[in-house]
Amino acid sequence: MNNNDPKGRGQMGRNMKPIRGTALAAILCMIFAGAAVAETRGAVTNLPLPRFVSLKGAEGNARRGPGLSHRIDWVFTRRDMPLRVTAEHEHWRRVEDRDGAGGWVHYALLSGVRTVIVDEHMMPLHARPDPNSNITAYVEAGVVARLQQCQPLWCRLSVDGARGWAPKTALWGVEPEEVFD
Repeated sequence: MNNNDPKGRGQMGRNMKPIRGTALAAILCMIFAGAAVAETRGAVTNLPLPRFVSLKGAEGNARRGPGLSHRIDWVFTRRDMPLRVTAEHEHWRRVEDRDGAGGWVHYALLSGVRTVIVDEHMMPLHARPDPNSNITAYVEAGVVARLQQCQPLWCRLSVDGARGWAPKTALWGVEPEEVFD
């Protein structure tokens, strides 16, 4: 950068040529592809951020900051409710529910057990990850289900003894690109 340039635009050297057309597009694609692959990791756990967890007990206080001295802003009152972890600080995790409500919760109140909330009214559970397969059960909107497996478009759930596959688009608590056994 040229220190004599009051607008901070820099100066091209004699041997440098401006980047035009497809070369610029190729460079931008490489930069943005690298940014898309880059994953944020928690400073405490080194686990990906954001990530999903569930509420371990029947109640959990969400505080304004990471510590007992901070005011309680929200109380989660649903066991197994999925929560998205967005930050970490020592023994505290900043979480949010599907409506974006939340705060800082002590890690002891959270579980790694994966759950989802059904977003679709009377969502059918299918025997296979195929909309034409047999329906094993119907699940009401707002029900919390245990997440067992996810493929690119479908997840296998269990809820109250029923098991089956549901489209990811009908669930909150799993990332669209997430795949696991």
